[in-house]
Amino acid sequence: MDESIKQLEPRSESARLDIELLLCSILKKDRSFVRAWPEHELSQQQLTSFQQLLEQRLAGEPIAHILGERGFWSLNLKVTKDTLIPRPETERLVELALELIPEKAQWEILDLGTGTGAIALSLAKERPSCFVSATDQSLAALDVAKQNAKDNKISNIEFIHSNWFSELKNKKFDLIVSNPPYIEENDPHLQQGDVRFEPLSALTSGEEGLDDIRTIIKNSQAHLTKNGILLIEHGYDQAEAVCNLFNLSGFNKVENFKDDNGVPRVSIGHISN
Repeated sequence: MDESIKQLEPRSESARLDIELLLCSILKKDRSFVRAWPEHELSQQQLTSFQQLLEQRLAGEPIAHILGERGFWSLNLKVTKDTLIPRPETERLVELALELIPEKAQWEILDLGTGTGAIALSLAKERPSCFVSATDQSLAALDVAKQNAKDNKISNIEFIHSNWFSELKNKKFDLIVSNPPYIEENDPHLQQGDVRFEPLSALTSGEEGLDDIRTIIKNSQAHLTKNGILLIEHGYDQAEAVCNLFNLSGFNKVENFKDDNGVPRVSIGHISN
């Protein structure tokens, strides 16, 4: 294993984790087994399969695409090239949302741009008395999210083919959440790492990366109930701009929260109709 880690280190910031996950897939074991038995020898067939997966990773293909899945919150989610790969920093948005939703609440919740369904399904599972509507403009992404709901046995959710609010008519929600595209369209990081393999439409949003966030904030009040709340994930350097957009649209109690790495990650606004 150590030799494989050294081989991968120049191309991955999480080489050890990557190798452990590949081995888990081959051995059909969890990471605790891989860590407890590092000397475990693979059969020739397992070794061949591992080498094939390692070659894919060395070529830059994301672990989530190689394995076809990614863990998020308490869920295991199917991931394809039609969806954004769920990332740990997005769990901060889920955490903040759960702090806002009373445990027995029967809220109507909207997740805009659901992708794999990571946020929507996490909230639906943790708050089974609530009902979650999840939208995406990509039919392929919605198919993935629907499969994830089925695989995780989550039923208090619906999936809607919609470009943001376009197909929601006059429906209102107690809470709207979104992890929209927020990368500047000419950002050089788009040519690096896992994002090279992800759909560009799920990543970029205009010259400043704020086009979709601006649209969501501007249109969300018409779809929020009295005392409704909007939570948006954004880039590390966009907190001030996003909070200004909240304020300009008449939201109150506008605030920003940092993720576990101390990076400004999620902004919130409340309304009072």
